Amino acid sequence: MAPHVAPPSPALTSTSSSCSDDEEVYDINVPIKAGPKPVRKPSTAYPNYLPTWDPNFFPLLPPFNFTDPGLRADPLKRSLLLPGVITTPISPKMGTEVTGLQLSSLSSQQRDELALLVSERKVVVFRDQDFADIGPAQQQQFANHFGKPNYQPVTGSIPGFPGFHIIYRDGNRREIERYFEQKSSASIWHHDVSYERQPPGYVVLCMLQCPEVGGDTVVASMTEAYKRLSPGFRTMLDTLVATHSSERISTFARSHGGVCRKDPVTSYHPLVRVHPVTEERSLFVNDEWITGIQGWKKDETDWLIKYLMDHISKGHDYQIRLQWRPRTVVIFDNRSTCHTATVDYDGVYEKERHMFRLAAMAEKPIPVQRED
Repeated sequence: MAPHVAPPSPALTSTSSSCSDDEEVYDINVPIKAGPKPVRKPSTAYPNYLPTWDPNFFPLLPPFNFTDPGLRADPLKRSLLLPGVITTPISPKMGTEVTGLQLSSLSSQQRDELALLVSERKVVVFRDQDFADIGPAQQQQFANHFGKPNYQPVTGSIPGFPGFHIIYRDGNRREIERYFEQKSSASIWHHDVSYERQPPGYVVLCMLQCPEVGGDTVVASMTEAYKRLSPGFRTMLDTLVATHSSERISTFARSHGGVCRKDPVTSYHPLVRVHPVTEERSLFVNDEWITGIQGWKKDETDWLIKYLMDHISKGHDYQIRLQWRPRTVVIFDNRSTCHTATVDYDGVYEKERHMFRLAAMAEKPIPVQRED
């Protein structure tokens, strides 16, 4: 059945402009400060999850020991996949939709098995979840089972819970128009906060409110992307180390009146990483955070990153496109996938798109070990 398409809502207008027309734009999905006050009040059913920019400052996260919960799991997942639980593949090699479970009621053992399922299938989708209603304390506690909380340096959060990354768009047509005056696409293929020394392994996304159509998230399997390359090319990539840095977004926020809660972070990660649970190799490369490759010149680095990102973005046979509905929860493996938001609802749906992200920090990326 085709989705119901409602008529566009009245456009939101603003009492002031949040930025000048010639001001640089960074990422339409990463607001760095509160925008102008809309004339129409937000209609979100979750006003306590509207973003705030508290001026807290967090020190750099020190190294920590991490054991992936998937390593504790029953390989057959007999606690998680009980009678009545249905798993439906989204595509043959990645992505599963699960029905018959409420994430809010999972035991510790079931969460371990969920980690294994996410490691194997890379993206797991749950619809109609009461997880959206259990409150930030329990939501953060759920995410903490999978790793340490991440505190995003520049984007909105909610008071008292800095691990929440709030994504809220209120039909901001003029801001979107300005963005596309400077850029031809909103796609930025990325791993979440890969600049951290121990980047997130598992990421939880919960949609609170969204347009009936549009705003999908596209996810690529970096495992399949790696496998499609030639053996000789893979051998070269296996040896490379990339520099990941948050310097650009931190500088952008500070220079444009935003809050920056952490000093810039720079880390050095293998371009190909090994998954601690599945032992699969995956490309660990993205459009947003990589600033160089050790031992390579800038033009060589630019060429390789462009080649790999073209390879990933064009690989529709190892991508899935996630369609959102309110109260949908998606958990993805940040080590073996890369993703991008889509902004295709501008000028059609002047409606809120409201969700939150909880990222669980995991192991330091594991390089390929070769016996040469």
